[in-house]
Amino acid sequence: MAYDKFTILTSSAVPLPIENVDTDQIIPARFLKATKREGFGDNLFRDWRYNGDDTPKADFVLNDATYSGKILIGGKNFGSGSSREHAAWAVYDYGFRAVVSSFFADIFKGNCLNIGVLPVQVSPEFADTIFKAIEANPKTELEINLLEQTITLLATGQKESFDINGYKKNNMINGFDDIDYLNNIKEEIVDFASKQLI
Repeated sequence: MAYDKFTILTSSAVPLPIENVDTDQIIPARFLKATKREGFGDNLFRDWRYNGDDTPKADFVLNDATYSGKILIGGKNFGSGSSREHAAWAVYDYGFRAVVSSFFADIFKGNCLNIGVLPVQVSPEFADTIFKAIEANPKTELEINLLEQTITLLATGQKESFDINGYKKNNMINGFDDIDYLNNIKEEIVDFASKQLI
């Protein structure tokens, strides 16, 4: 399933300065029955967003109209816990196209890259700078440039570089998942296979 191409994203951001956010908090286990990637955004951080009677919790950031944007700023060790790919699906389906943190759990990071969410790992110092900037001005914008692998706080010009696997970078730029990538090079695969039979 192809997803949105990602080159440069300029957006305000939603701050979630909580460390050790695990995948069960991102999408509780009771919502894992579906196999399609649709509808999970409704239950992103479900138990933090809603009371038992399904009324929104006013003090949770996703329910606060002060904050908006396509970038989620998470605390250290974001996406730990079980390997459920539904957590990445929920982040994407809600509308986030990038998650920024000073550390990601490896499996969550990989799941994000597979479906078009860019995990941007920054230094703890830069993460703190971003949180403070958003606290001072909720409309603060960030620019995430995948081509150059940089994240910039536009108000000040402060910038950091981030790492990404070259194959995953190419896929995100083209909006490919792994199957799309293979389909894109199908002729090369067929050509290579035919030469092995000679």
